[in-house]
Amino acid sequence: MNIELKKWSFEDKESLIKICNEVDRTYLANRLPFPYTDEAADWWLNMVKEHDGVDSVFRIIVTDGIPVGSISVEPKTDVYYKDAEIGYMLLTEEWSKGVATEAVRQMCEIAFSSLDILRITGYVYEPNFASRRVLEKNGFKLEGLMEQAVTKNDKIYNLCIYGKLK
Repeated sequence: MNIELKKWSFEDKESLIKICNEVDRTYLANRLPFPYTDEAADWWLNMVKEHDGVDSVFRIIVTDGIPVGSISVEPKTDVYYKDAEIGYMLLTEEWSKGVATEAVRQMCEIAFSSLDILRITGYVYEPNFASRRVLEKNGFKLEGLMEQAVTKNDKIYNLCIYGKLK
């Protein structure tokens, strides 16, 4: 299986809409609109065009030529500006194949080499063992646990804080 990260472009709009409408949202933030519309895709792709390579990195995850997910590293602000947050989502049919692990590996290399950051932080809901394992396999360390920090679909979750230093 060939796993690569490609820069987003407006030609990827239909893939973006498909991924965002089909992805399992159990452990994703609610800021991802549903249903994901043309307008949402236009807004996001314009934001990516403005920030990618300037202060953030956004990539489409492609396996064997097929778009299957999205991954990003976005810096924080104020006194946290040398820290950036990683986020990713993958279509369920690609789970448990090593795709997310390889995408995170590649993304950390890109982010550390192209952004002025010292660390990358990943936030994962405690029961999301697969995503926690993806970070751990990439050298992220569990740095803390925020109890009852997330409320999603009437469920309350602890939030795991993972960090990886440059």
